[in-house]
Amino acid sequence: MLLHNLSMSVHENSQPEDQTWPELELPGLPYTDTVGKLHAAIETDWDSLRRSACQTAAGRALWKHVIHDPLAELLAGETYLRSIYEKIKKDRLNNAREISGVILAVRTLWFDSKIEDAINSFDGGATQVVLLGAGMDGRAYRLSCLKESNVFEVDFLEVLQMKSNILQAATDSTNEFQNLKTIAKSLSRVAADIRDNDWFEKLQTSGFVPEKNTVWVLEGILYYLSHSNAMEVLHVIAANITHTSTVLLADFMNKQSITLSSSMFDFYSDWPDHLLPSLGFSDVKLSQIGDPDAHFGLLHDPQNLFNKLRSLPRSLQIHPDDGTPCCRLYFVKACGSPNHTIA
Repeated sequence: MLLHNLSMSVHENSQPEDQTWPELELPGLPYTDTVGKLHAAIETDWDSLRRSACQTAAGRALWKHVIHDPLAELLAGETYLRSIYEKIKKDRLNNAREISGVILAVRTLWFDSKIEDAINSFDGGATQVVLLGAGMDGRAYRLSCLKESNVFEVDFLEVLQMKSNILQAATDSTNEFQNLKTIAKSLSRVAADIRDNDWFEKLQTSGFVPEKNTVWVLEGILYYLSHSNAMEVLHVIAANITHTSTVLLADFMNKQSITLSSSMFDFYSDWPDHLLPSLGFSDVKLSQIGDPDAHFGLLHDPQNLFNKLRSLPRSLQIHPDDGTPCCRLYFVKACGSPNHTIA
């Protein structure tokens, strides 16, 4: 939800970030009856945490001029496509400085680029990519850099089952998806709750090999966990450094950001670039939205929310100009290997 809350501010008489946005249209409708019924079950049976997977897919579908995810419309569902469509439409009509979903667009592109960089950084050999809290992620079907990688999607059983059912229903009933195949060398779906102690064991049972080079992708997941759960997940991943070259890609909220939804968010870190070295990672790079590697041509206006925060010291909790909380989202790439760890 942070991705929408932070980027829905409407500023009258300001200029939109992207002057080249194509004609806005509501994509992917109508669904087939079977797919529509599956999405209706999501609306009635899933809690807000699980439904956030569909919200993320809808955001990617509506930002399709920069994110090329052919499955996003299918996996999002009509409810969330319409909701974000109306927000974007309203923001554009009001010339908002921050168009709804821009954080999601930048976040998706950042993770895409860093996954490719991480895979390319390994000196050959088999590579594993683990998507924790994968939800309705379609990377195994769209990222060419994964063609030699074994991909593992970890999430709740009902989320993974629903995702498989939607994809199967689309394959059976529409010409568009009849030839749907993964680009990844292999794709394994691992039903596990990462808040439980057995998720890593289940990952290994599904074919994960600790001795193989691994990219861990924690996109939009850590802040939904309790502090103890989040730290345990990070400790498990850090422990893998002793076996092989490891890259962790994650986004972190600062303390002010979790106040946007006290009922949804818990874990935060104001200094994740200090936290991760303390766990054993030897090379950590932090980016904020709008930094050179977290920009993607979408944040030109120096007065937008994100650029205004970037100019302030990270230690500030309250903006000195308007008294608003300094809500930050950090993108972090952390690397480690058996020969380069910090005790």
